[in-house]
Amino acid sequence: MSTIDVASVATALAELRERIRRAGGGQDVAVLPVTKAFGPDAVEAAIAAGCTSVGENYAQELLAKRAALERVEVHFIGQLQTNKVRQIADLVGVYETVDRPKLAREIAKRAPGARVYIQVDTSGDPGKGGCPIGDLDPLVDVVGGLDLSLEGLMTVGPTHGGPEAARDGFRSVRAAVDRLGLATCSMGMTADLEVAVQEGSTQVRVGTALFGPRPVHNWREQER
Repeated sequence: MSTIDVASVATALAELRERIRRAGGGQDVAVLPVTKAFGPDAVEAAIAAGCTSVGENYAQELLAKRAALERVEVHFIGQLQTNKVRQIADLVGVYETVDRPKLAREIAKRAPGARVYIQVDTSGDPGKGGCPIGDLDPLVDVVGGLDLSLEGLMTVGPTHGGPEAARDGFRSVRAAVDRLGLATCSMGMTADLEVAVQEGSTQVRVGTALFGPRPVHNWREQER
């Protein structure tokens, strides 16, 4: 894995903040650096740039970077198998991808009181996870009956169609956040963060805009 330059990450973070400002957002829009596929040096660079949280997608990769990740709040932002929860429960601060009752119950069992976001599927893309928006309220009821702290909703924009293709989905998730009285609306990544901010995102999840092209490492295969 290539070495991440700390100064370049700090510069990229400032440029990202300017993108958010131009899109109509302020300092209240949190930037979650996504360190998926990068080494521990990316985590260290994010910390040095002033970030207090990072996002990770795969349980095995998270465990491989344990020493670095113990210094920061970890948001789990990938699809999560229930049998992986116990392995990462001591490292994860926020689970952003709760998308089914079985997973919610397992998190409550392994990490009582855990902070969670429900992931809503607004793209219809296979493999991205998330509960259909029509199933959101029943899942909210399940989470509400467990020893979990539901703080927000999360969604991933579609792969195809450009940033504008995400707008309607982002708008529907923001409306659900408001209706449910939740604090966090996690939506928007490097390519579509302007649309996400315009539609009311309170947290964008960004990797390549901060760290450059992502190294090739198929952690997804190791998760199976």
